[in-house]
Order: sequence, then structure tokens, then C-alpha cells
Amino acid sequence: MAYDEGLAEILREELAGMPGIGEKRMFGGIAFMLNGNMLCGVHPGGGMFRVGKDNEEFALAVPGVRPMAFTGRPMGGFVEIDDENLADDTCRRRVMALALDFVQSLPAK
Repeated sequence: MAYDEGLAEILREELAGMPGIGEKRMFGGIAFMLNGNMLCGVHPGGGMFRVGKDNEEFALAVPGVRPMAFTGRPMGGFVEIDDENLADDTCRRRVMALALDFVQSLPAK
């Protein structure tokens, strides 16, 4: 199952013009990097955001967001969002703001 290119394009448009943004294929989809650090991405069945452990509780309060558990165990500081809510501007922007808050605090790679 391939990732939804339309959802990837939504993220591209949201991040357009932001310095330090790059793309990398991972998780069977595409990840968007900020200064070399993973910020968010799209994979088969939804999207993911790196919100950091301090922002995780706030991210999980957004509709359609759940802990990210690709390996069967939750990955602290990462959350997944379903396709429908990733496409919803309000939901996506709430989680994106939390991810940007965290990832912008990291040193560039």
C-alpha cells in the first residue's frame, strides 16, 4: 500500500517557504525534515508528527491522533494521525504547531 501523495502535497504546501525543509523517503512514505531533523511525514494509512514528549499529551487531544507504534510499541514523542484528520486544516495545523515547537528547538544535523 502506497502513501497518499495528495496528503504529502498538503504538507509540502504547509511547509513551503520555510527555511531548512527537506524530504526523505522513510516508513514506506515520505518524511519532511527541518534542519536535518524529522518533523512530520506521510505513510500508508496516515501521517506522523514528531512533537516531543512534552507536547505529546497536547497532540493526543487532537481528533484522529494516536501514539505512533510502527514496531508495536509506542515511540515516545511521535504521534500518528489518520488520513481524514491530516487533511483537516485545523487538526493538522494544531499538531504541526506542536511539532514545529519541538523540532525547531533541536540542533541542526
